[in-house]
Amino acid sequence: MVELALDIRAELAEGPLWDDRRQRLLFVDIMRGLVHEFDPAAGTDRIVEFPWPVGAVALHENGDWVLAAADGFHAANPVTGETRLIAAVEADRPGNRMNDGYVDARGRFWAGTMNMHKVRNQGTLYRLDADGSVSPMVTGVSTSNGIDWSPDNRTAYYVDTPTGRIDTFDFDLSTGVLSHRHSFVEIASGDGSPDGLIVDAEGFVWVCLWQGAAVRRYSPDGRLDRVIPMPATKVTKCAFGGRNLDELFITTASIGLSDTERAEQPLAGALFRIRPGVKGKPVNRYGRT
Repeated sequence: MVELALDIRAELAEGPLWDDRRQRLLFVDIMRGLVHEFDPAAGTDRIVEFPWPVGAVALHENGDWVLAAADGFHAANPVTGETRLIAAVEADRPGNRMNDGYVDARGRFWAGTMNMHKVRNQGTLYRLDADGSVSPMVTGVSTSNGIDWSPDNRTAYYVDTPTGRIDTFDFDLSTGVLSHRHSFVEIASGDGSPDGLIVDAEGFVWVCLWQGAAVRRYSPDGRLDRVIPMPATKVTKCAFGGRNLDELFITTASIGLSDTERAEQPLAGALFRIRPGVKGKPVNRYGRT
């Protein structure tokens, strides 16, 4: 059963990520430029504010955070909030911003962009290597969202939300190259749009449905395995956490809801938790090789 973990009424909560060293859950409230650090054991939530939208946060091997922010990739001190630009992206596209991202098993941070005015095909999925260099990996993207890899690191799963699909790529871990894009799962238009995703330790794919009020789990062959109904329509992303990585944390959003919808969804924007009976993979840290 889904339970309320933190009632924060976020505008656009996204990108939950478990910090195994500190036993904390990180997540962002994108347009407000906030990174939350939630301690489930104590029930406390520390917030660090940044001067621009933050699409995703990753863990640096050295203990810092790495942010996919409005104009590129930044290192951030999690205590002071002081930032340092690692690499700028899309300075020529002021209508774009960074969105969701994740780190692969070789310590490379993948995050993409989207157009804030919903103009399609203006975004790109980027790969930030440990040396600070940035490479465009998928172009012509509309809303770059969830990315994660199979436990054997041979398959990458990726969402460009307006396509209504989860796609797969063959993945070369040593070179960080994607190839042979295929459709893995198509979401019916009436069921919502695919948003963030994560792959569990068994290789099953969990995807959150924006405007779909649900989280779904798919088997590696694309079969629908489970549906978790949610008390908010705008479900954004999930992450495994807890000491044993057996708790699934789920972020939601309240942005754009009408007064009627807000009354019907009083917990929209909250952080939720469920114990699904399976475990997640350990989170990778940027810069680890």
